[in-house]
Amino acid sequence: MALFTDENRQLTPQSRRIFALYEIARTTVDFLAAISFLVGSVLFFKETTQYQATWLFVIGSVFFCLKPTLKLSREIHLWRMGRVEALADRARD
Repeated sequence: MALFTDENRQLTPQSRRIFALYEIARTTVDFLAAISFLVGSVLFFKETTQYQATWLFVIGSVFFCLKPTLKLSREIHLWRMGRVEALADRARD
């Protein structure tokens, strides 16, 4: 089984649930990154709030770094689940 394949996501009800949970997490992180950048951008209009704006851009950047981390983590999780399922099938035979 390879990483980043649709079959890993559809193996079992549990793998579909895991995929959905990771997608919710990625969407939440995406939303938080966008809000951080939007609010940070508005804060840059005033010189007195540029420090806070800079921190929001750093926080938004951290959220954007989390997205591929979550995706890779999800795929490894699903891949491992598939390997365990394959081992269980072989043990039954």
